[in-house]
Amino acid sequence: MTATITYVGNLRTEATHLLSGTTVLTDAPPDNQGLGAAFSPTDNTATSLGTCMLTTMGISARNHGINMDGAHAEVTKVMAANPRRIAKITVKITMPAGPFSELDQKKLEAAAHGCPVALSLHPDLEQDVQFVWPS
Repeated sequence: MTATITYVGNLRTEATHLLSGTTVLTDAPPDNQGLGAAFSPTDNTATSLGTCMLTTMGISARNHGINMDGAHAEVTKVMAANPRRIAKITVKITMPAGPFSELDQKKLEAAAHGCPVALSLHPDLEQDVQFVWPS
């Protein structure tokens, strides 16, 4: 088992990661009867794509002797209706000062696109991934 989740009321849940004991709260967003006082479940899905991409890029970077410390991602989630779902996730990954060779860039971009979350999301969910490399 990975986690336990408790509905604590008022459209809020508390998830506990069993390996670490870390807890995460979720809250329904204001546009769906919630308070928006924490990540919503769909926020977590979108955020998971960005964190997974940076993590798999980090694994590739470590394996190839590339330093990408300080890389960061900006995640934007776009919802659709009927049925309510995530229609699009934009992930903009900005890399720190290099140098990054063209081969380094290809390896890291391939790692991002091959992350388990990216490969697990429904193909109808648009993934718009942008990379900003230092000039």
